[in-house]
Amino acid sequence: MNLLNRYLKTYSGLTTGAWMLSLVMLINRTGSMVIPFLSIYLKSELNLGLDQVGIILGMHGLGSLAGVWIGGWLTDRVGSYIVQLVSLTLSGLGFLILMQLTTFPHLAIGFFAVTLAADTFRPANAAALTSYVKPENLTKAFSLNRMAINMGFALGPAIGGFLAATSYQLIFIADGATCILAALVFGLYFRRFKTNVDSEDDQTLSPENNTAVKSPYRDKSFIIFCFYTFLFAGVFFQFLFTLPLFYREICLLSETYIGWILGFNGGVVFLLEMPIVHRAARIYRLKNLLFWGNLLCGLSFLVLGASSALVVLFLGMFLLSISEILVMPFLTTYTAQRGNKTTRGKYLGMHGMAYSLALIAAPLFGTFIIDQFGYHTLWYTRL
Repeated sequence: MNLLNRYLKTYSGLTTGAWMLSLVMLINRTGSMVIPFLSIYLKSELNLGLDQVGIILGMHGLGSLAGVWIGGWLTDRVGSYIVQLVSLTLSGLGFLILMQLTTFPHLAIGFFAVTLAADTFRPANAAALTSYVKPENLTKAFSLNRMAINMGFALGPAIGGFLAATSYQLIFIADGATCILAALVFGLYFRRFKTNVDSEDDQTLSPENNTAVKSPYRDKSFIIFCFYTFLFAGVFFQFLFTLPLFYREICLLSETYIGWILGFNGGVVFLLEMPIVHRAARIYRLKNLLFWGNLLCGLSFLVLGASSALVVLFLGMFLLSISEILVMPFLTTYTAQRGNKTTRGKYLGMHGMAYSLALIAAPLFGTFIIDQFGYHTLWYTRL
């Protein structure tokens, strides 16, 4: 009971608004079924070449890059409410259209467009979250938001594995439906707050960043920080693109088992992120957390070269999950603290662009290495 009380205490201090934003994120990410199975769908179901798969995945990343830039720009101009609502609606409709596309050019353009619409949501959602929490609870709020993402990601691939085993069309329908449901929940709850949230007086999130009113594109320290984010994400995102192919082609796993392994990541993060972040934020400096997070990320791929046994695959995913916990929530908090109300959307947008560039580079680099040298060479280059 004491352990349960201590776990629940880590959620204290968060407002209803923060919880509702996380609920919307949970609904949206529960439909995360298309992307984890995208490489398998393109290669096995549509019989596209590995080079074409890499290009389509790269177009997905390019759409994300454009989306987070536009999302950050729009958030500072029209407010986070309308950006989130339109993004969820358009992306939901987009997935329903994508399932009709079968040719390489149409798929490349389609995934670019849908990802652009979907990822305008990210900086707007992060900016909105800062309006609902006190500065000292910001990392905790981002962790709650990420916990919702990972709970959804634990459910999404697991359910998606069963659906894909029946028909890949079903995962597109499920992804589109959850986006639209998230838009309905978000619109109905937050429409009464949209004016107050988007026009409220600025709260400086960190005293040390009172001077951070310039554009992030001229903030040299932040540019270096974003380059680090790009490097880390470029390794981490092999989880989305080349790992599912490895599970299918080398480990000979079915979609159902692949879904369980990918969902295991979300389950670990859901259970452990908030307690770890709650303690680590008070004890460790950012650079220490990033060091250990990077080390674990490299080790998670290195162990895949030792064996394709199921226990090793789960061990690798566990290490990758702990790495994610130690790095990602603190990167977002630092970014949100870097700007004020007039620049926060741009800072979050630029940080999102670093992730999006990694979404472009990771599949292109990963599929090239696999095609030329094999999977084990790719895992060894991740360390």
